[in-house]
Amino acid sequence: MSDESNLRTAESLATLFGIGRVPSAPGTAASVVALPLAWIIAAFAGRIWLLFAAIIVFAVGSWACEIYARSKGKPDPSECVIDELAGQWIVCAFAPLSITAYVLAFILFRVFDILKPWPINWVERNTPGGLGIMLDDVVAGLMACIIIVVLAQFELI
Repeated sequence: MSDESNLRTAESLATLFGIGRVPSAPGTAASVVALPLAWIIAAFAGRIWLLFAAIIVFAVGSWACEIYARSKGKPDPSECVIDELAGQWIVCAFAPLSITAYVLAFILFRVFDILKPWPINWVERNTPGGLGIMLDDVVAGLMACIIIVVLAQFELI
């Protein structure tokens, strides 16, 4: 595969086929798109396969974001939104398959991803490249998972 072809593929994946170019809140748009896809995977294949899909997206996204960010000369271009897909899918993989749980998973993930409390902000500052672009959203997803799992354990969602 040529360098130009690699860049086009990386750009398509990193921006989730252009979703990252929406004029406002591209990360939120990507998270919204992630929800029905997560539901379909979880409903038809199971939540473990959704988690597996999130891991694959994490690996592919690390590669794609590395190439795309380097081509743009930016550490974390706002149009790189495949990280939201991975993070949102991680939360959904631990959420019960219900509209209430998925809405809460969305809200929690977005709050952690936007506010970036510790350790998310530490990961973002200290992990460079495509891995760093992806990893802070994975940590945001894992933090949201903790709340989702506790609420599900007590049958509150």
